This record gives sequence, C-alpha cells and structure tokens, in this order.
Amino acid sequence: MRYQLELELAAPRERVVELFLDPENIPKWQPSLVGMEPIGDITAREPGAQTRQLHKMGKREVEMIETTTVHNYPDEFCATYESDDVWNLIENRFYESGPETTRWELVSEFRSTNWMMKVMIVLFPGMFKKQTRTFMDYFKQFVESNRDIAGNSPKKESGSE
Repeated sequence: MRYQLELELAAPRERVVELFLDPENIPKWQPSLVGMEPIGDITAREPGAQTRQLHKMGKREVEMIETTTVHNYPDEFCATYESDDVWNLIENRFYESGPETTRWELVSEFRSTNWMMKVMIVLFPGMFKKQTRTFMDYFKQFVESNRDIAGNSPKKESGSE
C-alpha cells in the first residue's frame, strides 16, 4: 500500500526541518515512542544510520529498526522502518510555501509478510493513513506551539532569554 499526505506548517522551512531531524524531539511528537538507541557508528539521521526504536502500541511493545535512506537537507529525509513482519518506507519532503510557512509532503509505502496485517492493509487502508495523519498533526502542534504533545515547553539553552 502506498499513500501520500501533506500538511502546511506555520513556521519557516529551516526551523521545521531542524526540529524534525533532531532525534531528541521525536518523543515530543510521537507519544508511542518509549525508547531509542543508535546502532553502529554512523551519525544519526545520515544515510545508512540505524536506530533501534521501541514503541508502545496499546498493550504491546513493538521494536523496529529505522534506517536512513536519504538525507538531502533541507529538502528531503527518507527512512525505512522494519519490525518482524512489517516494512515501511517514509519519504518526507519539505517545501517553502511562503516566508513563514512550510509544506510537508509525506509518502508512505507499507508492506507486510503477516497474513493478518495484509488483510488489514486491504480492508482498512484508512486506518494507516489516519495514524500517519495523527503523527503529522502532533508534529505540527509541536512546531507551531513550541510545546511537545504533553504541553511542555522545551528547555531553554543557557544564555537565551
């Protein structure tokens, strides 16, 4: 299954991409993420870099490996996400739609070897799109309000007002 979503964010592209690429920000807009750790020596978010991520989805925990496939700053960031029986490619593209606005286009390709998941993909494709849209909306909220999904402001850097 492949689908595309897009969203306008009320922030300059450089700021949007900076917030998006910082691994420390991911838990601030992805509430299912409970832990992550880099694998290997490649700098996080660079092509070939891998990160082990642990997500809590309902009562179950899912471990997946994020592998960066494209990092064309500030235009594009792509990665695959793999677990036991699921493979997901996410292509993120960022466009200046105005001096203070950014259009985020996300393309998702989702595959599974699990027969139950294959059935869900065919019967309920909207469920996958809705989950992706929810995370996009959380990111929009984080960027535009300068707060994480729990309403917490980021820590100020020393020397800033």
